[in-house]
Formats: sequence, structure tokens, C-alpha cells
Amino acid sequence: MIQRYSRPAMRAIWTDENKLKTWLQIELLASEALVKEKIVPAKDFAKIKAGCDKWFADLPGLVARQKELEKVLNHDVIGFTTAVAEAINDNASRWFHFGLTSSDVGDTCYAVQMVQSADILIADVKTVRAAITKRAKEYKFTPCIGRSHGIHAEPTTFGLKLALMHDEFGRALRRLETAREAVGVGKISGAVGTSAHLSPRVEAYVCKKLGLTPAPIATQVVQRDIHAEFQTTLALVGASIERWAVEFRHLQRTEVLEAEEPFTKGQKGSSAMPHKRNPITWERLTGLARVLRGNALAALENVALWHERDISHSSVERIIFPDSCTLLDYMFGLLTRLMDGLAVYPENMKKNLGLSLGMWNSQTVLLALIRKGLTREAAYELVQDAAMKTWEVKHAGRDDADFVEQLKADPAVAKYFKAGELDKLCSLNFHFKEVNNRFKKLRL
Repeated sequence: MIQRYSRPAMRAIWTDENKLKTWLQIELLASEALVKEKIVPAKDFAKIKAGCDKWFADLPGLVARQKELEKVLNHDVIGFTTAVAEAINDNASRWFHFGLTSSDVGDTCYAVQMVQSADILIADVKTVRAAITKRAKEYKFTPCIGRSHGIHAEPTTFGLKLALMHDEFGRALRRLETAREAVGVGKISGAVGTSAHLSPRVEAYVCKKLGLTPAPIATQVVQRDIHAEFQTTLALVGASIERWAVEFRHLQRTEVLEAEEPFTKGQKGSSAMPHKRNPITWERLTGLARVLRGNALAALENVALWHERDISHSSVERIIFPDSCTLLDYMFGLLTRLMDGLAVYPENMKKNLGLSLGMWNSQTVLLALIRKGLTREAAYELVQDAAMKTWEVKHAGRDDADFVEQLKADPAVAKYFKAGELDKLCSLNFHFKEVNNRFKKLRL
């Protein structure tokens, strides 16, 4: 899945090469800190650095050797430390990984990788919002019917619909920024987190150099509620993508067709029906959002570990960390392409507005009658009666069904309005008078 759905920059973060490169950096920084602590002799550190530099220059070779050793040792970190010791090829290798436990390296590396991934996802959501902004301004005053329960309600504009989308991804941006800060936590505090064998100064030095915050307290691992927060954030952002994927899938239905995803030259819609132009990309986003939610659930399951640590979380994280990050990055790429190329059909929006025969004015007339002194119940009854009669005319097959004309023809309603008053009230402009203010509030 990672290879299929990831983009190059995100994929590079979750490669074995980048992981072992980061492990090397963590170990080298720890050794450097131990020189400052006067535990590791400077001359031995020079040999450690030379061994690490050998593998920095040949990361594929390090990956191959580490995997070869792991087959025998059945331990990934020991395979790594053994490979580095071979490169150091000196008694100085005894200081490599001194006082550290595997999770000091692994969890601190995960923090680096998640921060790197969050940086890409934050850039992604900014790119998506820019694309949404452009289309929102383009269709700022393009009328379309608003729907509740899937049924015609009152008019809105397609620009307002997109402005809402822009606002939702503003929240997604803030959530990703918060999650980035939450996971930027490293630990170099030993087998059960007591710093018994390494001064907290070592941990502080390593974390500072990596741009991380030292965990204020840990066990053998960084606590997994932190990682669950990250995963649930990715799932929630994915849910926002799905929310809009569902919206645009509905708008592409044949009976609606107010907007349509790009259909590229040479693309095929159906193996059986050559006419089909299906919302397959929106559907793909819907499906992938489900994967993100599944991964978030797995992350929540990882929170409860035995005592200071067990390893039940490890196998899960090797899948969900890279998969969720690469999937969300891929989803943002698709979403940007869809928004840039979205086909919008204002004429169909206008046609669909007419399908409810002007009955989207019902609340406007209801409130006008209340202002004129009628009780809400009496006003509601008059307006609903006119609406039901309008439907009856329509269902009788006549083409003169019109809600506003029905109101005018009803003496019980007409007596409350001056000539032309109902026509002025029942206009699109009445509904769009706050559109500019809404855009200003959103800084669009």
C-alpha cells in the first residue's frame, strides 16, 4: 500500500534508509553527549563517528547488513548496533549504544519521522485551502439550492458551500499543527525511563539537536496516548476529506449534476457502459478515510501496554505510522487535483432551483406574516396550505405550478401584502445579502 499510494517526499520519510539514518543520528548524538559528560573518550568518539560516517555514506548497505544480521539475531536494533560496531571495527565500539535501550532509539526516531510527516501534511492542507479559496471566489454569488435531508431547503451559493469547506480545512490545519507539537517528543532515559545509566543531560542534548522536546517522564517507551492523538488527528482530517467527497459525489448524480470531478482524455467510466462518468476519485477518498479510521482504532488499542512496556504495539506501528501518513498525503494530492479541475454547472444549479417551484421562499413568507401580527401557528398553516396546493398543481401535470403565484391568488394571504411586496421578498438577493460579510469573516 505504501508504494502504491505514497508520494516521493512522504515515501522517503518512511524508508528503511531514512529510519536507519535517523537511528545513526540519535546514537551519534548520544555518544557526543557522553563525551561532554566525560564518559566516552574523545579519541573513541572519533572512531565511532568514522564508523557511522561509513554507513551515512552507504545507507542501502547499512539496511542490507542490518537485515542480514536481524535474520539471525531476531532483533532489529541489535542488528543495527552490530552492523555499526563492524564499521567501527575497534574497541571504541563498546561505547556505541552505551546506556540506551532499543526504544530510546526507536521512539525518538518515530518522533522525528512523525514531525517530518506532519510538516508535509501541513503544507498539503495549505495547498488544498488555496485551491478551495480560488474556486470559492469564482462562484461566490452562483445560486444553488441548499438541501436538508437531501430535500430542497433554501437557496445558498456554490461559493458559500466552498467557503464552508475552506473553513473546515482551517480546523484541519490547526489540528495537524497541534498534533505535530504533541508527537515531537523523544526519550533517552533507559530501560524503564529512570535515567539510571544516563544523565538527563544526554536526553536533553539529543532531543534539542533533533528539534524535539524530551518526554518529562517515560517508561521504556514514550507513552502511546501521544501516538494515538496523532493517528486520531489524521483520521479526523481524513473524515473531513470524506465529508466533502460525499458532498461532491451527490452533486455529480445524474439527477443533480451541479458539479463533476475531472474526466481526463482517454479515461473510461465502465467496462459495460461506455457512457458512464463516475465519481471514482471521490469514492476512493471515501474508502481511504475508512482506512485512516481503522488505523486510528489500532493506535488507541496500543495505549494500554503491560507495566513499563510490552511489544504488542510495535508490529502495529510498523504498519499504521507509514500507512496513515502516506495515505493522507496521497489523499490531499487527489483533493487538490479535484478542486483545481472540478467542473461546475451553474445552469444546472439554476434548473434545480426551479424544481421546488419557488417553495424555498416558504420561511421568508412565514416570517413576514409573523411580523404582520399573525401567530406562528396561523402563519405556518397559511404558508403550508399554499405549498401543498402548489404540489397538487404540479402533480396534476400542469406547468403553471408556482408557489409565489399561489400565495398571491389566496385572499387569506394576499390581504397582508402590498402590490409587489411578495415578489420583492421572494428573491435570491434576499438570501444573499450577507454573502460578502461571510467571505470577509473568513478572510477569503
